[in-house]
Amino acid sequence: MNHIIREYQTTDLNDILTAWESASRLAHPFLTDDFLDQERYNIPNLYLPNAETWVIEQEKQVIGFIALLGNEVGAIFVKPEFHGTGAGKALMDKARELRGNLQVEVFEANSIGRRFYERYGFQALSESTHEPTGNRLLRLQFIPAVT
Repeated sequence: MNHIIREYQTTDLNDILTAWESASRLAHPFLTDDFLDQERYNIPNLYLPNAETWVIEQEKQVIGFIALLGNEVGAIFVKPEFHGTGAGKALMDKARELRGNLQVEVFEANSIGRRFYERYGFQALSESTHEPTGNRLLRLQFIPAVT
């Protein structure tokens, strides 16, 4: 697939919110509408201003994004209709190119995200409880394969 990764621009906000919401609802059916509504507000008002964000385009359409806070992947979302196209891997490759040793938190109940991170080479570091929702969180770290 021919993907272009570029820095986020404010004109990308609606596409980012669309990718986030559709992928979140698929991967996080256990989250409440109230929590998702709050996150929808937080993305442009709290998260994006404090993160380094990259978008991925396919045929000039933004189909996903990754937001980095230092070496932490704060968010990575790809529109579900583009899952399996290599877009998520391309975004993660960009993050590794920029930051090297990455960490991420994922809900234990998010089997889609957990499978993606495991296939990419992340391994569990610790577990905690996500205070706002009471759900279990896994902190993962990218461990390069030894060749």
